[in-house]
Amino acid sequence: MSINRDFRGDNRPRETRINERVRAREVRLIDEDGKPIGVMSSAQALALARERDLDLVEVSPMSVPPVCKLMDWGRFKYEQAKKENEARKHQKTIELKEIRIRPRTDDHDLGVKVRKIEEFLAEGDKVKVSVIFRGRENAHPELGRIVLDKVISELKSVATLERPPIMEGRMITMIMSRAPGWEPPAKTAPQARDRKDGTDRNAALEESEIPETRLQPDSGPDTSEVTAEPDAPTSAQAETL
Repeated sequence: MSINRDFRGDNRPRETRINERVRAREVRLIDEDGKPIGVMSSAQALALARERDLDLVEVSPMSVPPVCKLMDWGRFKYEQAKKENEARKHQKTIELKEIRIRPRTDDHDLGVKVRKIEEFLAEGDKVKVSVIFRGRENAHPELGRIVLDKVISELKSVATLERPPIMEGRMITMIMSRAPGWEPPAKTAPQARDRKDGTDRNAALEESEIPETRLQPDSGPDTSEVTAEPDAPTSAQAETL
């Protein structure tokens, strides 16, 4: 339901009059179920809205008399904002991406650029491919066209040429868009690396469970005191005694 559009040559929304802001003396009133009630003064319509715990909303101010409806204005605004948010989620804004290439780009780097273009196209964007010339390369624009022909050949099943190659200053540009009916391949999750078998893992666990044995420090030679017994007396000493 559109409410209060401005009729001054544009489509700008204007403030919706509700309750005491309704200025008309008489209004054509519609109830909350969309059934017409009749023409009455704005004061009577406001009193009826208060009795039903609803708001008096002016939905068609240009009619004679203006058309008002009984509704829960706060709930209506909430549901309207929710619908707009849902619609915005499903909208896809198409952007114009740009890929720049040099005339003497080798095949490996060109392949990287082609894969990047394919990624942009898979996201629904358009891609502007530019070949930039520098110095003496400006005298050989045919080199840029050869590069662009390679890109077109690589993406012939993926993209369509929306704008053919044209010379723009010191570069040749073309615009590519996603080919109708082409669907990007589904991304697969990376596979987990193979782990060691159970035997090795168990062995590692067993090694980790071996308690650590602390080596006692070397006590060295026994340093306890030794009592030496006296030697027996010789025969000369015995005679002297």
